[in-house]
Amino acid sequence: MERKKELRKWIAQEKTRYSASTLKALSVDILTCLEELDAFQQANTVLLYHSMRDEVDTHGFIEKWKDHKKIILPVVVGDVLELRLYTGSQDLAKGPFGIGEPTGELFTDYPTIDIAIVPGLAFDTDGHRLGRGKGYYDKLLPHIPALKAGICFPFQLIEKIPVEATDINMDIIITSNENELSHSHHSLPSCDRE
Repeated sequence: MERKKELRKWIAQEKTRYSASTLKALSVDILTCLEELDAFQQANTVLLYHSMRDEVDTHGFIEKWKDHKKIILPVVVGDVLELRLYTGSQDLAKGPFGIGEPTGELFTDYPTIDIAIVPGLAFDTDGHRLGRGKGYYDKLLPHIPALKAGICFPFQLIEKIPVEATDINMDIIITSNENELSHSHHSLPSCDRE
């Protein structure tokens, strides 16, 4: 637990080294890599997240794809995440952490989700994820049999994250300017944008 706390502090400090415009540009690169992924292209129902200011920015991406795919977003209810259908920015309400949360219909058909796009404070190349410490995704993801894709800025990909029995692994990690960040059985599109 102490190591996770140190990692959260280090990642927060690393983020301060980047301007908002740089993080925005990195977000575009990362989401372009996601779009090139076969699993995303073939997906009908996508679990995404409405990003916080320090996460890969998904706001424009959600708008871009909402008319082409069924977009599901999480809503914080107590100590768990509920899923709701995204129907448009006009139907977002500010949640307990200041995140835009959809007010659309409750979504419980977890087996129909084709890909789950998951935020994290850090990931490692074994697919381990470091969250914010509340365990929201670790409670939700065991119910979702879909491919789980973590998306992050390059500095959020670290060598080793300490894991606990309740931590849920990602199947693939997507960041910018990297091309070998997934498990060997999931190939990534080339994300080198230089």
